[in-house]
Amino acid sequence: MYETWEELEKSIENCNKCKLCKTRQNIVFGTGNKNAKLMLIGEGPGADEDRLGEPFVGRAGKLMDLAFEAIGLKREEVYIANIVKCRPPANRNPEDDEAMACMNYLRNQVILVKPEIIVLLGSVALKNILGKEYGITASRGKWIEKKGIKYMPTWHPAALLRDETKKIEFIKDLKLVLEELNKQ
Repeated sequence: MYETWEELEKSIENCNKCKLCKTRQNIVFGTGNKNAKLMLIGEGPGADEDRLGEPFVGRAGKLMDLAFEAIGLKREEVYIANIVKCRPPANRNPEDDEAMACMNYLRNQVILVKPEIIVLLGSVALKNILGKEYGITASRGKWIEKKGIKYMPTWHPAALLRDETKKIEFIKDLKLVLEELNKQ
């Protein structure tokens, strides 16, 4: 594990641990407050993220920003990362070997940020972080605590683009997170 952000970021610069390196434009490492109490983890970069090298800057990211605004949270207050750091072709879900290739980078990000709460955005994040036995529909909106960190699984913002009825639940879940943060 790396002791500093600089060491960690340098370690991923030329990563070729999985086949996603062959089709990426940019490694999408993570962004935000490196001392945040709140961290959000998605599945992987999309086309806009791959092009710009930053997570959640496409349509789903814009929707997430609107949700933050609605509850009074600023993007600069949180740290955002993904399970995989390179875009899977055609925005497919990351394969298990791809997720495993990136897992130590993500673990190291969590160690360096030291968040109190992690929001797991969608099924891919939930299953890769907490285990394959979890399902997003059953787990969404419920606190899960492991190793001193509170996890809140919720819908991935891209799911809100496909099904607008999930927006209310997404906002509700983020409000629960904000309430918990304000207690601490």
